Amino acid sequence: MEYGTLQAKLEEVKKQEEELIFKSFSNEDAWHIGLFIIESAKKINKSVAVNIIKNRQTVFHYGMDGTSPDQDEWIKKKSNVVLRHHHSSYYMMLYNQLKDRSYFDFYSASPFEYAVHGGAFPIITEGSGVIGVITVSGLTQEEDHDLVVKAITGFLNKTSRQ
Repeated sequence: MEYGTLQAKLEEVKKQEEELIFKSFSNEDAWHIGLFIIESAKKINKSVAVNIIKNRQTVFHYGMDGTSPDQDEWIKKKSNVVLRHHHSSYYMMLYNQLKDRSYFDFYSASPFEYAVHGGAFPIITEGSGVIGVITVSGLTQEEDHDLVVKAITGFLNKTSRQ
C-alpha cells in the first residue's frame, strides 16, 4: 500500500476504535455479536472462526464447518496484539507499515505469540476502556476486520434504539 492509502486507512480504523464504544458488555452481548458474525459469514458463503474474550475469559467461540485448528492459532495471536496494545490488530499492522518498521523487532514480540493481521478488535466500554477482544479468522485480514466492525456497529445501532 502506498503512504497516502496507508494513512487514510489508519485514520479510518482509528475512527472506528474511537466510535465503537459499548455502554456495558455482557456475556449475552458476546453471544449475540458472535451469532451475527456467523450469520454474516454464511450470507457470503464463507467459513470463519470467531472468538470473544471478556476480562480474560473466553465467553464465545465457534468454528464453522470448513475451518481448522489453524484459525484458533491465528485468533490467539491476533487477540494478543489487541490485549497488549489496546488497538485492533489491523490498526497495529497499518501503523507499523506506515512507520516502515517490523512490529516484531520494534516491540520485541514473538511471531509465535503475536500476529499483526486484521481481524481482532478491542471491546471498549465507557468508563473502563478495553475489557476484551472480538476476533475473526478465515478471510482476508481486511474482510476479517470488516466483519467484526460491522457486527459491533450493527449491535450498537440496535441497542441504542431500544
